[in-house]
Amino acid sequence: MSRIAVIQKAPSLLDRERTMRDAVDAVDEASRSGAELVVFPETFIPGYPVWIWRLRPGTDAAIIAKLHSRLVSNAVDVSRGDLTPLCEAAKRNKVSVVCGIDERDHDTSRGTLYNAVVLVGTDGAIIAKHRKLMPTNVERTVWGFGDGSSVNVVDTPCGRVGVLICWESYMPLARFALYAQGIELYIAPTYDSGDDWIGTLQHIAREGCCWVIGSGTVLRASDLPADFPSRDALYPDADEWINDGDSVVVAPGGKIVAGPMRRETGILYADVSIDAVVAAKRRIDVAGHYARPDVFQLHVNRQRQAPVTFD
Repeated sequence: MSRIAVIQKAPSLLDRERTMRDAVDAVDEASRSGAELVVFPETFIPGYPVWIWRLRPGTDAAIIAKLHSRLVSNAVDVSRGDLTPLCEAAKRNKVSVVCGIDERDHDTSRGTLYNAVVLVGTDGAIIAKHRKLMPTNVERTVWGFGDGSSVNVVDTPCGRVGVLICWESYMPLARFALYAQGIELYIAPTYDSGDDWIGTLQHIAREGCCWVIGSGTVLRASDLPADFPSRDALYPDADEWINDGDSVVVAPGGKIVAGPMRRETGILYADVSIDAVVAAKRRIDVAGHYARPDVFQLHVNRQRQAPVTFD
């Protein structure tokens, strides 16, 4: 049995250093309560670009440019050690950490952002990083596209962990790629919420016979920084819930065992047993005895994609 902690707290939006401190504090708190795996929401550091759903690219171009520039300045460059405090917290507490980030590309242009999730091991090393394959709708004005090189499942002391970000979970082939790698803990950091989303996570738990950990974004208008451009015009009600959170833990088979945590901040805990995965797969294993490779086959291109190659 392993204890999972899902962090449902608002970030210090557009402030990488403050949000990093918030994340470290949350890891410390969760560890004191016995957590072995700590999960943060989608792009927790330095936060989700909430403005994209209210501003119009043509009419509000100047405001969008200011906000995007600030997001880029506060984005995470993994190569320069921006995640060091979080990695040190994982090592100090001997826990695994899954955290969403706005990642700034370092390898090529250094100007593109990606919606990414990192998995930090108990030794403080980053053992996996996944970039969102398909940003949703207007998210494509903010983030680039990931590739198949990061569609992976890795071992942790709590079980085999894989991640799909938000509406990637609506991509059947992406889900199947994780099922085929023996996923036991399916992590779904998201900006989505509500009963329809929770129903999706329950379906995945039934389909994949795995634990599903939905880590939701919670944010109120009062959480926005005071110098957020056009804050009063875009979010006139300080008590407005911009996003409800709805973090939840679902057992193999679809039963909700913790949450949903709706319109509140805190840490959601659940104790999970990998034995439940084995029991569920006796009935149906869509990538095993229930597969029909003579009829259906999936090819996953794991080659890292790059626009330029230097000899």
